[in-house]
Amino acid sequence: MRCMLLRTGVCSSAVLLALVTSPIGAIAAEQAPRIDLKVLVVDDGGPATEAITAELESAGTPYTRIDLADSGRPQINTAFLSDTVSGRPRAKYQAVVLPNDNPFGAGSAEMAALATFEKSFGIPQADAYTYARPEVGLNYAQSPGYIGSLDGTTAQVTSAGKAGPFGYLGGRVPFEDNAPDVSESYGYLAVPLAQQQPGATFTSYVDAPIPGSSERGSLIGEYAHDGRRELVINFVYNQYQQQYRLVARGIVEWLTQGIHLGADRNYFAVNVDDVFLADDRWNTTLNCTPGDVDCTPGGGATPDPIRMTAADAQYAKQWSQSHGLTLDMVFNGGGSELYKTDNNGADPTADQLVADKSAFRWVNHTYEHPFLGCVQDVSVVPWKCSTDASGKVQWVSQADITSQITKNRDWAKGKGLALDNTELVTGEHSGMRVLPQQPDDNPNLGPSLTSTGVKWLASDNSRDPQQRQVGPSLTVPRFPMNVYYNAGRAAEEVDEYNFVYTSKANGGSGVCEGSSTTTCLSAPLDPATGYTSYIVPLESRIALGHALANDPRPDFIHQSNLAEDRIAYPVLEKILGDYAGLFAGNTPLVNLRLKDIGTELKNRAAWATAVKNNQVTAYRIGNTVTISTPSGTQTTATMPAGTTQKQLLGSTAFGTAYAGQLSGWTSPGTLQSSITLQLTTQATPATVTATGTVKVAAPAKALPVPNGVANPVPAGPGDTASQG
Repeated sequence: MRCMLLRTGVCSSAVLLALVTSPIGAIAAEQAPRIDLKVLVVDDGGPATEAITAELESAGTPYTRIDLADSGRPQINTAFLSDTVSGRPRAKYQAVVLPNDNPFGAGSAEMAALATFEKSFGIPQADAYTYARPEVGLNYAQSPGYIGSLDGTTAQVTSAGKAGPFGYLGGRVPFEDNAPDVSESYGYLAVPLAQQQPGATFTSYVDAPIPGSSERGSLIGEYAHDGRRELVINFVYNQYQQQYRLVARGIVEWLTQGIHLGADRNYFAVNVDDVFLADDRWNTTLNCTPGDVDCTPGGGATPDPIRMTAADAQYAKQWSQSHGLTLDMVFNGGGSELYKTDNNGADPTADQLVADKSAFRWVNHTYEHPFLGCVQDVSVVPWKCSTDASGKVQWVSQADITSQITKNRDWAKGKGLALDNTELVTGEHSGMRVLPQQPDDNPNLGPSLTSTGVKWLASDNSRDPQQRQVGPSLTVPRFPMNVYYNAGRAAEEVDEYNFVYTSKANGGSGVCEGSSTTTCLSAPLDPATGYTSYIVPLESRIALGHALANDPRPDFIHQSNLAEDRIAYPVLEKILGDYAGLFAGNTPLVNLRLKDIGTELKNRAAWATAVKNNQVTAYRIGNTVTISTPSGTQTTATMPAGTTQKQLLGSTAFGTAYAGQLSGWTSPGTLQSSITLQLTTQATPATVTATGTVKVAAPAKALPVPNGVANPVPAGPGDTASQG
């Protein structure tokens, strides 16, 4: 065999071996390789690797997962990692995620193949969770150093991190401490080696103060060595923890050099239901809500309903404008007309909201907010569906459903409210299945939606979390915020919260006892302080968690929460304030209306199906990215600033700016069957190189994972997202 490295004068046996086993050795070094836009994830079943996989999944970034526990898994070798296509060397993966810097046994051929692949094609590797040691460019975590819990620690993005993959963050990276009696985080704080191996460097991106020292220890950093780049992460996390949610974007952007399929944004929208209606009030003696069908007195309206005043309406406008968050007013015009009949034909609240109509978005909530599912039998608690003599369920008619939709539209038209008639929120999300009483959708709902042109139908995420088809419409799941519809005052909210979330022994309902989806309060909240000291921080943390999870689904509250004590505002203000303190100005919260959220969810579902079915092909050669998808499927991607999309004639802008990059949905141009994106010259990758001996670190040892990471600690009662 002839040596291919004549220009260097080097022809070692190690190089010869690399050329024999790798198809890239016979390719000219200056030829740009093809890099497929897919991430390789080597999974040991730990929470850190799972978290990175969840981020890729959420964004829509294609990946291949190798389960180390699967005896039948493919072996990671040269043929698995690379080949040649049309005479051009191809890397089948643009990045590699490992559980740690070397999860294989001593002398592993698989780790050697990965190291050679990474050096040959310039492929980055993320070590999802490893410990500080010289093999990753760090001192051991001693003299100075720290090993242990990081609960409550506030880490910081370094200047290199801000200039690099974490530039979307404001600077602070606080670690959660939700349960004082549970260890929720664990990590290693250490400084880079003072004397690195020749040519090696370590750059810290996120660090924290080392206890008992004036030094700061790295938590996330880049170790460049032997022609390879590793992202070294020295703490363990799960996909729900805020500290991980903050850095997840940066991990993926570092891995992919900011060039990948899929996109991640932070979303926050607030739907205010029952606008123009009056909401029934919680009764602190009965522990239920008179007027509600499940309250023992039942049937009658509450004697003291909660309804916004004109002053509340004015405040809503001022608050929205000063905080830069447009509220979605989900309204029932019949509520205003009913109010007028009892108040000499006047409704100052409606007059004020209509006068300020351009300050809000408006969504149809039906005219009078009736239950649109089965005909309810409220003679029993809980209610049940009425049946005829033959036992057949009685349903609210198509005519009644249609009338509720169209009458509200007509009322809005008369007031000059700008509606999108493709959107609808039914009262209590009724018409759709409600377990256990109504396991099926009202069969009359779909035809009514067809006749009225409704395409986007709100659903309750707590009972119907996945987007699904209802007649011609797709659902838009909404998160119910635990700021209750029947509470206008903080004391009422606390009383109801205590009843729901305390044990029977403490005077509560006990529904939280033995439940896998919620937790009980250890003791009832103080009626005077419980709202501000406990409920506001908890509910804001849960909602902020939704926003940081690339989840566009909106939160919903009620008009009652903008009245009286205006209890919604402290929660919303804390969400916005905390967010502003965590993110840079180039990463704002994205505030979408219902139909745009529905469209985003629809596009994601179609994209996920195409990726799962291996119908997406995407690769990069030099500064050109080529993407092919099934006809009609929108493509989601994230690219560096300056990227353009080539058209048959000329080019157009790609995506919109977010977090210092461009991202968005796109499709082939006219008469084109694929998408071609042109990157800036700054994005040019390293050319493929033949490789000599590559050093491989010794296998990493097993690392501790505290219970609060392995089994995610709920933020508190009502938090179902982080229960594992």
